[in-house]
Amino acid sequence: MGMTGVEKDFENLTVTLTAEFNAPVEDVWSLWADPRRLERWWGPPTYPATVEEHDLTPGGRVTYYMTGPEGERFRGWWGVIAVDPPNSLDFEDGFSDSDGAPAPGMPTTRGRVEISENGEGARMVIRSTFSSKEDMDRLLEMGMVEGMEGAMGQIDALLAG
Repeated sequence: MGMTGVEKDFENLTVTLTAEFNAPVEDVWSLWADPRRLERWWGPPTYPATVEEHDLTPGGRVTYYMTGPEGERFRGWWGVIAVDPPNSLDFEDGFSDSDGAPAPGMPTTRGRVEISENGEGARMVIRSTFSSKEDMDRLLEMGMVEGMEGAMGQIDALLAG
């Protein structure tokens, strides 16, 4: 099933991606909770992720990098705000420098993941909230939506396997 919608709301500074999966809520939650499963889908297919640190507790941190086709590394981090397994995760999401520190001058977003039962499967909604229209425009121009669509396109096969 996979992606069912993308909504860009410039008034409320949000991008919302919705997906449906033929899998129980707990299995969809494990895509976030298990770092080895997370790295199999978090990056777009040509930019696979490697998770270095993974602490999904309030105040915890997740650090990772995506490796591009030429071997270049793009680093990122999450600051975990709230967790309610298997239903929701709130985190701050940003880019890192080569030492893993938040990259100066790069925007951050507030991410919220909600996973709920939907008939015989699960619905996952990922909402990114931006602090300004400039930050939203910048991340959209960088290909944020296309990257997430590519990443989420890998989930059905992961849940089936």
